[in-house]
Amino acid sequence: MLSQVEGVKLRLGIPARIFATMLKFLPGRVGDRMWKWWYQRLAKAKAWGEFGFMNYGFIDDDQPTLEADDESDRLFIQLYHMNIRDIELNGKQVLEVGSGRGGGANWIARTYDPKSLTAMDYSAAAVKLCSRMYGRQKNLTFIEGNAMKLPFEDNSFDVVYNVESSHCYSDMDAFVDEVHRVLKPGGHFAWTDFRDAKTIEGIRNKFSSSEFEILKDADITKEVLAALDEISDDKQSRIQKGTGRIIRRSFETFAGVRGTPVYEAFTKGELGYYRCLLRK
Repeated sequence: MLSQVEGVKLRLGIPARIFATMLKFLPGRVGDRMWKWWYQRLAKAKAWGEFGFMNYGFIDDDQPTLEADDESDRLFIQLYHMNIRDIELNGKQVLEVGSGRGGGANWIARTYDPKSLTAMDYSAAAVKLCSRMYGRQKNLTFIEGNAMKLPFEDNSFDVVYNVESSHCYSDMDAFVDEVHRVLKPGGHFAWTDFRDAKTIEGIRNKFSSSEFEILKDADITKEVLAALDEISDDKQSRIQKGTGRIIRRSFETFAGVRGTPVYEAFTKGELGYYRCLLRK
């Protein structure tokens, strides 16, 4: 994996010299704390307004039918759809870890009719925002929690899914162990995120050693890049209107705007975007 330090630096777009100086004054688990600070800030950012999605998007031929009100969010929704489309969710107890601004959880709760969908995020500000925007959806609940220490009993959920969030976690092994613990026997774990080539192999090994059966394992970098290309201009326009000049580059890098370090890492093959579907 990019180390947590490198992951924070890359996606936030912090210049290396400044970042190195910051590290001298920060305590342990710097990645967790910086990401929490960042997501608290994002929840209040004018650039995103009432926007429910922050992911990179996805394009392939298996496109879901959407309601008219969802069409403007299609590329972001398609990443969620790809991640969970091979699982039966109707009537199930479902957990999203890393729910962000809540648009994905809201769409899944409305579309797939799970018995309950618990959407958990590390950021209290994000949870508050999501509860305000989507609190009327009766089978959907937003809570604050730590992905590496899930606040649930063993064997609690039929499905756990995780979308473009785990690169923020300081201990991926602990997260995988926690997912395995809270899943019911036969339950599914749908995971998608970006990593370098060496790290994805380590994650696959962790999945296997945790007694997960790997049902699907795919490199989806091409499909994610296609989405980034299509929505780059819109994201950049939002960011320019909603942020100050000093912080703007960090927002653009976080969003994967064309020409930023994350985008270039995908095009050069330094990062890949992956999807795994597992069964306990």
